[in-house]
Parts: sequence; C-alpha cells; structure tokens
Amino acid sequence: MGPLGWLLDAQFQIAGSPVLVREVVGNVFGLASALFGLRRLVWAWPVGMIGNALLFTVFLGGAFATPQAHDLYGQAGRQVFFFAVSLYGWWRWSRNRRAGGGERPAVTPRWATGRERLGLLAAAVAGTAVAYPVLAALGSWGPLPDAWILVGSLLATYGMARGWVDFWLIWIAVDAVGVPLLLRGGFYPSAAMYLVYGGFCLAGLAAWWRTSRATPPARTPIYSEAVA
Repeated sequence: MGPLGWLLDAQFQIAGSPVLVREVVGNVFGLASALFGLRRLVWAWPVGMIGNALLFTVFLGGAFATPQAHDLYGQAGRQVFFFAVSLYGWWRWSRNRRAGGGERPAVTPRWATGRERLGLLAAAVAGTAVAYPVLAALGSWGPLPDAWILVGSLLATYGMARGWVDFWLIWIAVDAVGVPLLLRGGFYPSAAMYLVYGGFCLAGLAAWWRTSRATPPARTPIYSEAVA
C-alpha cells in the first residue's frame, strides 16, 4: 500500500468512534490556510486547496467509504466550489503582490461598502434558498444548515479574495451552524476544527480590523481592475 492508499484508508479511534486520518489532515491544511490568510500571504490559497481535495473525499462517504453514516453533499460540494473560488483568490492576490513589487502583503483589508454588503446578503438568501431543495432532494443530512454552510463558506472565501474585513464575520456565522451539525453527524475532527476556526476568526477579525484602520484609504486600488 502506497502513501495515497494509506491516507485513504487510515483510521483511528476516539471514544470508540472511527476517525479518518485524512479528515484530520484536511482540516490541518485548512487551518494552515487560515493562518496564511490572516497574514495576507498568497500561500493561503494553494494550501487550502489541498485541504479541500482531502475533505471532499471525507464528506462524500458513499463514494470514498467513510465510517460516518451520513453523506453531507453540501459539505462535499463546497470543497469543489472552494477549489474554484480559491483559484480566483490565488490569481487576485498574486497579481496584487506583483503590482506591489513583492514587498507588501497581497491584499489591503477594508470593510465592504454598503452596496457590497447588500450584494452579500442577497447572495446569502438566494443561494441558501436554491441550495436547500437541491441538497434535500439529494438526501443530504441536515439540508438547511448544510445549505447555509455551503453558501456562507463561498461568500466568505470570495470576501477574503476581495480583502473585505467582513469575511471573518461570515466565517463566524458558518462556524456557529457547522459545529452542531458536524457533531450530530459524527464528523468529530471537523467539528473540533470548526471550534478552533471560530476562535481563530475572532483573532483574524481583530487583526484585519486594526490593519484597515491603520491603512489610509488609497486614491486608487493596489492594482486597477482595468489592468488585466
């Protein structure tokens, strides 16, 4: 058995319940991505994408033989969307960093404007309304909270790519719903990591907020959207 085969099959026991090693490893990559994101480093994106790939195999248990009794299609689907949005974030932050000569962080934090917040709210309501019946029809366990976790996670990732301080608040709202859902589903490492993320998001919110207050508003963006 090679390293990949071992990673797909390896398990250990916690309080008599089987836990997949790849669930733990995937969440560790996710936490590392969040740490890089707090420091506004481009590495946040590729590291997070590795975690997305691993966690996709965890939540789609019917295809990858996970020990949990429930399939969370929203959780699995969000890993795919995460991967796609992360490509955008990776491109955007890399572009900004090159425009700054590689001597400053890849993004300058700021609060979203009123119009941008209305857009986020509309997307959250519409996205959840669309995702819920789809996930329910697929037989996803806990389709309503799963729908919000899917949509909220995508909005938070997009907000991070744009450099909006607000994205930390969206992550906190996602964690508040995700912890009880994952605990009830038996995904204990992911539930524990969501708790860690919650505390981490509070620290990230404070750090980005301080930076946004300390950075004077720029007359033009770091890298104009008109320059591609």
